Amino acid sequence: MAELVALDLPGGAAFVRAVLETWSAGNAVAPIDRRLAPAARERLLEALAPSRTVTPTGTFTHSAGRPVQDGDAVVMATGGSTGEPKGAVLTHEAVAASARATSERLGADPRRHRWVACLPLSHIGGFSVVSRALLTGTPLDVHEGFDPARVIGAAGPGTLVSLVPTALSRVGAADFYKVLLGGSAPPPDLPPNVVTTYGMTETGSGVVYDGVPLAGVEVAIDRSGEIRLRGPMLLRAYRDDTVPFDGEGWLPTGDRGYLDEQGRLRVEGRLSDMVVTGGENVWPLAVERVLAEHPGVAEVAVSSCPDPEWGERLVACVVPLDEHHPPSLPELRALVKDHLAPFAAPRELLFFSDLPKTPLGKLRRDELRRRLLLRSGAA
Repeated sequence: MAELVALDLPGGAAFVRAVLETWSAGNAVAPIDRRLAPAARERLLEALAPSRTVTPTGTFTHSAGRPVQDGDAVVMATGGSTGEPKGAVLTHEAVAASARATSERLGADPRRHRWVACLPLSHIGGFSVVSRALLTGTPLDVHEGFDPARVIGAAGPGTLVSLVPTALSRVGAADFYKVLLGGSAPPPDLPPNVVTTYGMTETGSGVVYDGVPLAGVEVAIDRSGEIRLRGPMLLRAYRDDTVPFDGEGWLPTGDRGYLDEQGRLRVEGRLSDMVVTGGENVWPLAVERVLAEHPGVAEVAVSSCPDPEWGERLVACVVPLDEHHPPSLPELRALVKDHLAPFAAPRELLFFSDLPKTPLGKLRRDELRRRLLLRSGAA
């Protein structure tokens, strides 16, 4: 049977060779995050159960490794930031479908364009750049981590790159052909060559671009407002053989959203992130989008703390652009009231030097809320 081969390698030509050699042998790859602490790395390997691990110094065999099914291409770790890690199994057919649909939407032409991979290869946003370049025959430059100077140096009129908002703020978009932007809520007023993406590990990278599904992808909103997805690039199963689909092949995402007047998908946030304050439902992401427009806000996240009067009170966690002239709570409340509703305005303002994030720049809401509870003494 086919094997799962863990790749504990830095980004570069050796990583690409290892992917090609593993696939040529009929096996699947599992990219490993090289930044993990030893204990976290062991938990990940236990969950993914590879037969071998390839490192810069050699290949190591695991006695507890389990085979994968024929046709499986990659097992991507997911869930590590909020709980115990698990692996999403993507087949060669799924990876190829993603590569075709993405390239078609972007108008990517192997004769004129090339991809730059600078995001962590252990995340689907980074690995999918490698896989789509390999499967479409598009030239590829794989970096060992995100180095703004090197990414800027690689830019050009034919260059495609996948970034997260933090990385985009450091390198800009002007010199690229197209920039795929995912990982967290996009900033306002993006350049026309920046394409916002919605997707997750289970969907093999982004499947909705600028609110419009890729070819072959279906989007539905159920009665609770949860976004559901169906398409050829979705995972086959998790590594423990559990299947997340319903009886009709729809994948519940855990995200809430809606389709606007033009039929474009608008994502409001995780269902689990909703805050009930004073009996009103508030989605932190909607409030964050408004607060981010304040000229004194560099970064912002909205969370909540227990409150004896409101049940939960909204807390604006702000990284100010100028720490000597930060925005005030009345200013931020007025902004939200003008754009959303009075009950959506935060009742507390806290300043931070930085916000807790994953390696791909996604806000770690669980960690932020933990910090707030510790501050308030409610933990």
